[in-house]
This record gives sequence, C-alpha cells and structure tokens, in this order.
Amino acid sequence: MSTDFSIKPVGSPVATPIVQPASEAAHKAVTTELPAPQSVTAADAGRRVRNDTQTATPSVSRQVVVDQAAASIVYQVIDNLTNTVVTQFPDEAVLRRRAYFHTLDLTKSGPTRLAVTDRKA
Repeated sequence: MSTDFSIKPVGSPVATPIVQPASEAAHKAVTTELPAPQSVTAADAGRRVRNDTQTATPSVSRQVVVDQAAASIVYQVIDNLTNTVVTQFPDEAVLRRRAYFHTLDLTKSGPTRLAVTDRKA
C-alpha cells in the first residue's frame, strides 16, 4: 500500500463560491439608463437549467443493440411514431466497415484454434 493513501469523508462535496473582484474599469464606469425594451435583466439564480432531453421529446426512445457482424455495441434513438432510427452511434458506414474487417480477420486466421473458454462442438 502506498504512503499517500488517505481516507476522505463521505458526502457531497461543497463548492466554495469564487468571488471575482470588480475591475477598476467597472468602478469608474458611467451608469447608463436604458429603456425597458433595450435593457437586459439577469437570470434568476434560483432557477436551474435542465438538460433532460427525455422530457423534452417524449416521441423518441433510446435503445442499445449489439451488432454481431461488426462486433460492436450500437446506440440508437428511435422515433416512436414511425419506428425509424433517428440517430445512431456508430454510424451505419462505420458498422459496415467494422463487419467487413471482422470477416477478413476471421478468414485470415487460418486453422482455428479454440480458446480455453470455447466449447468444443
């Protein structure tokens, strides 16, 4: 065990606010008064912004598929109304390329050797 091992307390970390000192230019600035349509108001600090796409678009679902030919895991976003794939990662061209090279690797290997974990037929 290393000597730099230390036990840290369990719990949520507390973020310390960083207070930026106002610059000298801000102190010497001239106050301006703008009409209401031209002014900008600060956002409510108590209101949190959410990045929850599931609630924003309930017409899509997500699924993970294992592509056996490409030996890859595929993440898909599917439109529930039409059952079509909206987006997919990795792309279809990448999966075809992986499947092609995977097949080449299987044909190049020559005589097949069984691994210790493989079943004998």
